Amino acid sequence: MTTEAQKRGKDWLGQAKLRPTRQRLALAELLIGDGQNRHVTAESLFAAAKKTDVGVSLATVYNTLRAFCDAGLMQEVTVDGSKSYFDTNTHDHPHFFWENDGKLTDAPAEELRIASLPNAPDGYEIASVDVVIRLRARDAAEGKA
Repeated sequence: MTTEAQKRGKDWLGQAKLRPTRQRLALAELLIGDGQNRHVTAESLFAAAKKTDVGVSLATVYNTLRAFCDAGLMQEVTVDGSKSYFDTNTHDHPHFFWENDGKLTDAPAEELRIASLPNAPDGYEIASVDVVIRLRARDAAEGKA
C-alpha cells in the first residue's frame, strides 16, 4: 500500500512524464511528499535521503535534481554564481537569501515592484528575471567596519 507522500511523488513525476525509478520516487517523496514547496541544495537533499535510508549517491542526487529541472518540476536558483538551490515552486517569484544561515526562502511576490527593465541587446530577448534579496542580521553587518 502506498502512502499519500508516495502517491504525491509518483503523480509529480508522472505529470512530467519522467520514468519513476526507485531513486526518483524516493527523492520526489522527500521533496514534495508533504505537499509543501522546498528549497534544497543537492547536499541537503542527500543528507535527508541518508537519514531515511534512501540508498542514493550525491552524484545521483545532482543528476536527479537536474532531470527534475529539465522536466519543469523544479527551478534552479543560483546564489553568488556558485551555490545552487533547487525550488519546487516553479512559478515566478522572488527569494530571500539569508546570508547568516545560507538558507533560501520565498519572498512575498505581492510586495515586489519592478517598474521597468533595460532593453535586451539586438538579437536577444529577456528569458527571465531572477530576484534574490540578500539578508544579513543587523548586528553582523554593523560589526564589520
